[in-house]
Amino acid sequence: MSDNAKPAAASTVERARSSGIFGFFDPVPHIPCMPSDEVCKKYPWYRFQVFCSIFFGYATYYLTRSNFPMAAPHLIRSLGFTTADIGNVRAALGLAYGLSKFVMGTWSDRSNPRYFMAAGLFLSGVVNLFFPMAASVSAMFVLMFLNGWFQGMGWPPCGRTMTHWFSVSERGTKMAIWNCAHNIGGGIIAPICIWALSVYGWQGMFYVPGILAILGSFFIIATLRDTPQSVGLPSIEEYKNEYPAAGTGTDREKELTVKEILFKYVLNNKYVWMIAIANAFVYCVRYGVVDWAPTYLLQVKQLSVKNSGWGYFIYEYAGIPGTLLAGWLSDRYFKGRRSPVTFLFMIGVIAALFVYWKNPAGNPIVDICALAAIGFLIYGPVMLIGVSALDMVPKKAAGTAAGFTGLFGYLFGTVAASSGIGYAVKVFGWDMGFYILFGSCLVAMI
Repeated sequence: MSDNAKPAAASTVERARSSGIFGFFDPVPHIPCMPSDEVCKKYPWYRFQVFCSIFFGYATYYLTRSNFPMAAPHLIRSLGFTTADIGNVRAALGLAYGLSKFVMGTWSDRSNPRYFMAAGLFLSGVVNLFFPMAASVSAMFVLMFLNGWFQGMGWPPCGRTMTHWFSVSERGTKMAIWNCAHNIGGGIIAPICIWALSVYGWQGMFYVPGILAILGSFFIIATLRDTPQSVGLPSIEEYKNEYPAAGTGTDREKELTVKEILFKYVLNNKYVWMIAIANAFVYCVRYGVVDWAPTYLLQVKQLSVKNSGWGYFIYEYAGIPGTLLAGWLSDRYFKGRRSPVTFLFMIGVIAALFVYWKNPAGNPIVDICALAAIGFLIYGPVMLIGVSALDMVPKKAAGTAAGFTGLFGYLFGTVAASSGIGYAVKVFGWDMGFYILFGSCLVAMI
C-alpha cells in the first residue's frame, strides 16, 4: 500500500475511550500499516479467519436459542407447564431479542466485536445453565428474557465485521455464505439435544448447549479481530480500491457518537425505514409458514406426524442454497443491488404459497415440495434485507442499521405471524391466514 495512506490511518489512532468496567469493549486503535508485500499475503488469511470466527460463532449462538423448543415437551411433562406457559416463555425471547438487536447494535458499532460478540455468547451460555433450576414460569420467563437480550449481541458485531473486512461488491455473496450459520446452528441443535437428553435428562438440553456456548465465546476471542487497521492492514476500501456511496464526504474510519449513528445515519434515513418495514412483512411470511406448518399439515392436509416433521426440516435446509443463490445473483448480475433479487424471489414465494394452499389433501409430496420451494425462496430476501441495511449506512453505523431492521422483523413480523395468523385462522379459517401471507408478500415487494 502507498505511504500516502499512512497519515490518514494514523489520524484515527487517537479515539475517544470509554471509562469504567466496559472499557475492554472499546475499538482497537489503528497501528502503522505493514509493508505492501506482507499486506498481500496476510489480508486474505485475516479475512478468512474473521469470517470463520463470525460464522461458527453465530452458529453457536443458535445452540442456546433453539434448544428451548426441543426441551418444551419435557418441561410440560416434568414440571407441569401448559402450552400457554411455554408460549409465554418463548414470547420473552422474541421480545427481548428484537429490542436488544437494536439497542445493543448501537453499542456494538462503538465496540470491538471480538469481545462484544464473545460476551453475548458467554452470558447466553451462563443463563442456560440456570434454566434447569427454574421451577416456575415467571422465573423461566425472566431467564428467557435475559437470554434473548444477550442473543441480541450476536448479529450486530457480525455486521460490523462484514462491513470492515468485505467490500460492497462482494458482500452479497459473503453474507449469503455467512447467513447459512443460521441454518447450521438451528439444525445441529436437534442431535445435540437428543444426545444430551439420553445422557443427562431434559436438564442436559440446557447444560450441554450452555457449556458449548461458553466454549464458543473463547473461540471468538481467539480468532476474531476488530478492523484491518488494528492489525496493520489498510482499510477494505483502500485494499479493494472500492469506495461505496454510503459515507462519501466523511472520514470513514472515524468512530461515531451514538447521536450521529442514530439521528444522522439511521433514524433520519428513509431508505433504512423502508427496508425495516419490508423486513417486518418478510418475517411475517417466514415465520407465518414455518410456525404453522406442523399444525396446518396435520389438520388440513392430513399428513402424518413423520411427514409433517420432514416438511419442517426441508423448509429450513432448503434455505441454504436459496440464500447462496440470492447473494451471488445480487453481486454477479445486479452489481450490488439487492432489491431486484428480493423482488424476484418474493414472486416465487407467492407462486409456491399458492400451490401449498390449493394442493388438495392426500398429496404429501406436493405439499413438502411446496414447503421446500418457500424455504428456498424466502431466506434470500431475509438475508438481502440485512445486507441492504449494511449497504445504506457508513460502516461505523452498520450494527445499528441491522439492529433497526431486526427490531421491525421480530417485534412486528413475528407477532403478526404468531398471534395475528393464529387469531385470523381461529375466527375466519385457514384461507384468511393465507390472505395475510399473500398480502405480506405484496407489501414487502412494494
